[in-house]
Amino acid sequence: MKRLLYIVPVLAFVGLAWFLYASLRPPPPAAMRSALIDKPAPALTLPPLDGSTQGIGPRDLAATGQATIVHFFASWCIPCREEAPELAQLARARGVRIIAVAYKDTPGAARAFLAEYGNPFERIGLDASGRAGIDWGITGVPESFVVDAHGIVRGHFGPLTPDGLALDVLPAIARAAR
Repeated sequence: MKRLLYIVPVLAFVGLAWFLYASLRPPPPAAMRSALIDKPAPALTLPPLDGSTQGIGPRDLAATGQATIVHFFASWCIPCREEAPELAQLARARGVRIIAVAYKDTPGAARAFLAEYGNPFERIGLDASGRAGIDWGITGVPESFVVDAHGIVRGHFGPLTPDGLALDVLPAIARAAR
């Protein structure tokens, strides 16, 4: 009986530690579900990252004639660095354009990040305050939204992986292009 008095708290601690550790992992990209799916994309008006890029306006998402990916990233984000090859591959795909939102970042840090990891983006807006992220309902960075040619959100994804790109993102882009 005395032994049980010591074992129960240890088992409870191990169970709690496992639960907390498991909750730290992000859901797989296919498991993310945004409230924006099949709804018009929020208005997005952001100043340019710096003088060498164009900002983002409401016309950049609606009636563009092609699918658009709105990608939220930050220079301080480790998964953003890991997904850079997938973004470069996605930028080479036909019929899709990628616009980016530098989320809660500074122009200098974001520019250094893009110089190191590549810039696959057509436009880059600066969301220094995080307001656009709130409007889009992001839970962190990186997150990407697939928007169809009519400005309707058709997909929502967390960090891009090679498998997620092939199995989830590219099919969502194909559906958005119809």
